[in-house]
Amino acid sequence: MRVAGIDCGTNSIRLLIADATTGESGTQLNDVLRTMKIVRLGQGVDATGAFAPEALERTFAAAKEYKKLCDEHQVEAIRFVATSAARDASNRELFISTITSILGVEPEVISGDEEASLSFAGAASVLGAQQGQALVIDLGGGSTEFVVGDASGPLAAKSLDMGCVRVTERFHLDGLRSPQSLAFIDSTLGTLAGAVDLSQVKQVIMVAGTFTTLTAQALGLKEYQSEAIHGARLSFDQMRQATASMLSYSREQRLALGFMHPGRVDVIQAGAVIVERILKYLEEATGSKDLVLVASEHDILDGIAASAADRTQ
Repeated sequence: MRVAGIDCGTNSIRLLIADATTGESGTQLNDVLRTMKIVRLGQGVDATGAFAPEALERTFAAAKEYKKLCDEHQVEAIRFVATSAARDASNRELFISTITSILGVEPEVISGDEEASLSFAGAASVLGAQQGQALVIDLGGGSTEFVVGDASGPLAAKSLDMGCVRVTERFHLDGLRSPQSLAFIDSTLGTLAGAVDLSQVKQVIMVAGTFTTLTAQALGLKEYQSEAIHGARLSFDQMRQATASMLSYSREQRLALGFMHPGRVDVIQAGAVIVERILKYLEEATGSKDLVLVASEHDILDGIAASAADRTQ
């Protein structure tokens, strides 16, 4: 059957239309269309606790475009999932009612734990024949999900209220490496202890725009190439070089990068700082184990689309 998954995050809203088939190995997706718009739904939410009117308008406009695409491609089932920003906004009922009227389905404001589970399900396609445990990290605009799992599925997960938009708005571009910013990131990461056991992790799967953009930087790409990014394996040193380069660029230099989405220009440096601190945390938490970083273009969006098919079974 033809399904659509819509992932509405703090920074972007993404659509996946796919043909789903369900067999003994679970639900498999064959992509029909993937698209993304940067709408910054979470604009100001960290400070005000509410969606800004202009952010809602951008999001509603994108939803109307997605509705047309779903109709054109004769989608049979849609699942719309909203994550971090929608969990925090006091006026989310307006958001929910308007999206429902546009799409004909009610958006689900999911918990951080479910977000982590869907991210693992979507990212698992890069595991292949990998034995043992993997850590999936989904670094978003408002939150970052950490989920450990193996071939059987997720084993433990935790969602942290820390993302590239939240950190940018809270500390601003000139304060991203301030003692206050680093203390916030490090203390937030510290809450993983006791919640997610990293001792048996063999590889780290990196999903979402911050990681894929930094992977493009690490690979020296001149333009965004999904086929080169998906499944790319990087060392910690390669990722650190990518974050250092990104943090050294001016806004004009970042905008000139052929692989950079214009809507990510103002938040990618916060993402780079978060990634730097995540690498430091992982080295300390695993005893500097020689972990491999694997980039995945498949993430929570794939998990959402697959779950739309599963619900019809």
